[in-house]
Amino acid sequence: QVQLVESGGGLVQAGGSLRLSCAASGRTFSSYGMGWFRQAPGKEREFVAAISWSGGTTYYAEAVKGRFTISRDNAKNTVYLQMNSLKPEDTAVYYCAARRGPLAHMTSAAYEYWGQGTQVAVSS
Repeated sequence: QVQLVESGGGLVQAGGSLRLSCAASGRTFSSYGMGWFRQAPGKEREFVAAISWSGGTTYYAEAVKGRFTISRDNAKNTVYLQMNSLKPEDTAVYYCAARRGPLAHMTSAAYEYWGQGTQVAVSS
């Protein structure tokens, strides 16, 4: 049983920055990959970024590559998503996800645990 709690969402102007945090609690895995996904109204949930247990491997969606950075602090059971140069197209509910196993994954079906989501809104 793992609970994921996200924080850091909010409203920001285009070009601004936000840092999302996702803290895991409960019976965390000895090793687990984590990822961020987002979903806009009427759209399918889409991959944003993922990170391996070691932090040595990261994946990014093309839409965010070069602007977003995923990182983790395993001692704190926390994963971060630093979002820079935000665009209105980044507006969505952002979800943190975790799965057993050390590898990073890019598909939502690979994840067993999900946070409740945090709203990110980017205005023009």
